[in-house]
Amino acid sequence: MSEPKMTAHTQELLHVLLGRRTEEGRRHEVLVRGLYGLELSKITGLPNGTLFPALERLRQAGWVERYWEQDEVAEAEGRPRRRYFKLSEKGAQEVPHALAEALARESFKGGHALRPGLAGGF
Repeated sequence: MSEPKMTAHTQELLHVLLGRRTEEGRRHEVLVRGLYGLELSKITGLPNGTLFPALERLRQAGWVERYWEQDEVAEAEGRPRRRYFKLSEKGAQEVPHALAEALARESFKGGHALRPGLAGGF
């Protein structure tokens, strides 16, 4: 599948999954274990109706994988199992480049790059 549309919500979600929006000591944990839906919602501020469709698009693109935690963990804590989301190997390789390209496109749209009559323009 092709690269997902890099909306502001998608970019924020990807930054979180890269561990860039979590506490300093949790970055490795986020990259290895991932985050469950409620954590993602709290960190990104995205409602479920925005968050989960974006996660599904990222999963279909091969950038995100999802898995259920083990029953024993949830039972020990007396709660339902959590579904975790983390970057796939493909996502870990491609997401930083896609975010950089999205930032470059946004900067270009802002009118600061190569306009006629300005330095570097035609």
